[in-house]
Amino acid sequence: MTYWLQELQQKRWEYCNNLDAAKRDSRTSPTPSDFSKGLVAKDNPDLSILSQNASAERARNILAVETSPTDLVGEQAASQPAPVQPSAINFSLKQWSTEIKNSMSSLRKGNNENRKSIFYTTEEWELLDPTPKDLEDSMALEEKRKHLAEGSKGLTSSAFPFDFGRIPHKTRRPLKDMIGSSKNRNSSDSSPTEWYSGNGNKLVSELQLKYQSQQEELEKLKKDLLSQKELVRLLQQTVRSSQYDKYFASRLCEGVPKDKLELLHQKDDQILGLNNQLEKLNLEKDSLQQEVKNLKCKVGELNERLGMLMETIQAKDEVIMKLSRQLSECEDNTASQSGAVNSSMATCTNKELQELDRLKDNLQGYKTQNKFLNKEILELSALRRNAEAREREWQAKYTSLEAKLCQIESKYLILLQEMKTPVCSEEQSPAREVITQLLEDALKAETSEQPEQAFFKPHLVSEYDIYGFQTVPEDDDEEKLVAKSRALDLRSLSLSENREISTGVKWENYLASTMNREMMRCVELKNLIRSGIPHEHRSKIWKWCVNLHVKKFKDSTVPGYFQTLLHNALEKQNPASKQIELDLLRTLPNNKHYSSPTSEGIQKLRNVLLAFSWRNPDIGYCQGLNRLVAIALLYLEQEDAFWCLVTIVEVFMPRDYYTKTLLGSQVDQRVFKDLMSEKLPRLHAHFEQYKVDYTLITFNWFLVVFVDSVVSDILFKIWDSFLYEGPKVIFRFALALFKYKEEEILKLQDSMSIFKYLRYFTRTILDARKLTAIAFGDLNPFPLRQIRNRRTYHLEKVRLELTELEAIREDFLRERETCVEKRDLISDDEEDS
Repeated sequence: MTYWLQELQQKRWEYCNNLDAAKRDSRTSPTPSDFSKGLVAKDNPDLSILSQNASAERARNILAVETSPTDLVGEQAASQPAPVQPSAINFSLKQWSTEIKNSMSSLRKGNNENRKSIFYTTEEWELLDPTPKDLEDSMALEEKRKHLAEGSKGLTSSAFPFDFGRIPHKTRRPLKDMIGSSKNRNSSDSSPTEWYSGNGNKLVSELQLKYQSQQEELEKLKKDLLSQKELVRLLQQTVRSSQYDKYFASRLCEGVPKDKLELLHQKDDQILGLNNQLEKLNLEKDSLQQEVKNLKCKVGELNERLGMLMETIQAKDEVIMKLSRQLSECEDNTASQSGAVNSSMATCTNKELQELDRLKDNLQGYKTQNKFLNKEILELSALRRNAEAREREWQAKYTSLEAKLCQIESKYLILLQEMKTPVCSEEQSPAREVITQLLEDALKAETSEQPEQAFFKPHLVSEYDIYGFQTVPEDDDEEKLVAKSRALDLRSLSLSENREISTGVKWENYLASTMNREMMRCVELKNLIRSGIPHEHRSKIWKWCVNLHVKKFKDSTVPGYFQTLLHNALEKQNPASKQIELDLLRTLPNNKHYSSPTSEGIQKLRNVLLAFSWRNPDIGYCQGLNRLVAIALLYLEQEDAFWCLVTIVEVFMPRDYYTKTLLGSQVDQRVFKDLMSEKLPRLHAHFEQYKVDYTLITFNWFLVVFVDSVVSDILFKIWDSFLYEGPKVIFRFALALFKYKEEEILKLQDSMSIFKYLRYFTRTILDARKLTAIAFGDLNPFPLRQIRNRRTYHLEKVRLELTELEAIREDFLRERETCVEKRDLISDDEEDS
């Protein structure tokens, strides 16, 4: 079976390679070379053929199953006699000794050094003879008796044989071999049951030596203490004798000369010094006694540790004796059972050898099967890669053909329109009938009622785009023809862009990087938004942009703020509700979400406009707000669309932009004129030459942010940047639209044709990528500070003009009231009222 599978695998490999070679030889069509010159097949139009994978061939040779016919596999190998290998049970009792060693391996001698405490004792008293300098000091000491009352610091004596002032008070000598602290005793005795017997004996001997040395030190300390006591006793006797002499000397002081009295005073001072020295010796005596007590406590602790160690050694000896008995018993049992085990093992060995041969045979079979499966996986992977490459090539070719078909069909429609000329006679020529029929067929939108058309040609233009806007109008045939041609051109552009690297991959990577953190303003995000937000991510990004701008407003409101506004607007009298109802169906009639009173978007649009009119009574409602909300509702919920409108009206746009006077809108038109003269001087001069007021066209661009002025794809890319960067984007794209068609406008030489062209030229701009490059690249630098300064300048001028107009109006009304003739002139409206 393995040989058969290998041959089948080889035949399949050769067939696939021959199939690829045949396709490579049959590539003689001139179609790829035709597309290489156009925009549709800009990058890599020719279909590439993958060469045979050299690494795959090398791996196939390595993984090939090498099986000689003489090898025995399966039942043949199992039926052969197996070689008998003598084996006996090697049951040794070394395991017992190993277990004993392992159980005792943790019993180690404690390596912790005992903490040593140093015991100090004073040196022997040093006997010094008084020097002449000391005698002079003793004579001067009488004059400083007031200082001696505070304490004796350096008293010397010339008559007393001992000089206590020269005794080294801080001289001490340490005891060297000290006793371990109780803390180390606890650490060394933490596991007494794990000591090994040899190490335990060694530790006991060391502890005995330490104990003997400490006993000797204790004897020395006792001797030093006795000597100190004797010295103290002598000093006490000296003090008593001095006091006795002083007592008898006081009775004879009346007849004693003056020099002897001074000598007696000196003796009194010496007695005071000796008393102080005696107190110091008593303190040292107490400290020595305390150290002796500490030593006795430590000796007691060492005795306790020694007893515990002796008990531990005894317990270990018992364990060793018990294990030794068990070991001897096991050796006896092994000797008696070895005979029976050898006989049973002989029979078991034959069975095990047979089982071993069978397992070896299975192992060889599994190895062969594994090699074959690895080779099969490798070949399938290579075939899959080749199939995917062919699929990508066909997909690219299909996209190129579909784009070219859109271009050709657009040109075909224009050609038919040119050929359809009016005929004076009532009889229609056969050629005109054919052209009329072709036009009717071409203008039919693909619907679900014509499924057979999808089989014959691609589905090029649908009735509505992804935003819900109608692609081809229903009333005017000529407008339908132009709209169909424009839709085909848009389709061709989108197909051409899809062949290049899409920004969708960059968006996916960016959103994946911000999955665990909040999005923040950065250059990367701004560039991505300028290139356009993908349809599936636009709702999320728009909502984030709106919340970014109105965070301070939302933080100051209570929860349910939008619902409260809507409830108040519905329950109470609202002066703006009547005008809102009139404009609902006139908002976006060419969008299926707002085309009828029962459409889903109509009710949401009504709610948002009513809530905003209640929030901002200064504006209430202005024509133009309905279109802003309608665009926002295509990607946002009602409350988010409400905050989007708040962002545009109260954050982005200047004050009085949507009031009755439209003061802010008029100011922006004058600012735009200044920018036109600066950025596009030739076009501005051309308009001035023919006295064309292009602000009549651009006024609506600024008021509703290009809604119903550009095609839907460009509209939503403008809104992407507008919601992130603010109103400066409107100036950028307004200038970019004029720059896009600058040369065509300059060719027009009269005001009527120029004005007529300006009314519809924005609908002919289809390349959003080129328009974006002009807006954000060719028009730089574009500082916002300049726009603010010019707004301030023109705002004062417009306010002054409005003040003058208001004064003229008041003068006219006053004059009409005072003049009888003008008062009689009543208009038709006033007469009806």
